[in-house]
Amino acid sequence: VNIHQQTNGYGLAIRLVPSRIPTPEALRFEDPLLDIVNLTAGFVVISGPTGSGKSTTMASLIQAINENHARHIVTLEDPIEYRFQNEKSLIEQRQLGTNFPSFQHGLRHVLRQDPDVIVVGEMRDPETISLALTAAETGHLVISTLHAPNAAEVIERIVNVFEGVSQQQILVQLSATLSIVVAQQLLTAKKGGVIAAREVLLNSMAVQNAIRSNNLSTIRSAIQTGKKLGMISMAQSIKSLKEEGLIS
Repeated sequence: VNIHQQTNGYGLAIRLVPSRIPTPEALRFEDPLLDIVNLTAGFVVISGPTGSGKSTTMASLIQAINENHARHIVTLEDPIEYRFQNEKSLIEQRQLGTNFPSFQHGLRHVLRQDPDVIVVGEMRDPETISLALTAAETGHLVISTLHAPNAAEVIERIVNVFEGVSQQQILVQLSATLSIVVAQQLLTAKKGGVIAAREVLLNSMAVQNAIRSNNLSTIRSAIQTGKKLGMISMAQSIKSLKEEGLIS
């Protein structure tokens, strides 16, 4: 709930969060997203504008890990939305401002608490991004979100918040640890409600080389030509939904 003042008095914005976490099948996860559940290390980024279902996608992934693997999962959220019950995994959920003062502080300390999976609600600054990449580099599975309209721009935004020597270090870390970038948007479904169209970028050899050499302009074409590897462009995703008769 967000309460705010406006010229006519007070306004109220309420986001409804269902108590039941949608399954990967219900959300129509593509095969590369299903593969995330079995990762033991790496860097996963879910991107899209506000209200594009990033939290729901991330929650579904966490729940799938919880149901299938014995892992220690720690989430750093702002705020906590979906609530998890321990199944095969042990899940600790922490909220910004209540359980930790900043994402940087939370990430620095979570590395000392023997996690297998670290979920960072949002990467908002260079230090948080750097710590998330270091966590992935040291053998953790890190899942986070970023506000970016497409997968290629996720990479550009991560790299461009750094300069000089720091940027070169981030390029090396990102090329080594990146597993998948998923950029999604919600479209109106023919039968009512919404359905997600997803762009998927995988860290192929071509993408690794593009990141390491800071030749980021070639990543968009790598998505277009990487269909055999499981990559999906946003245009391909929307076309597929239309062909299946799910959107107009």
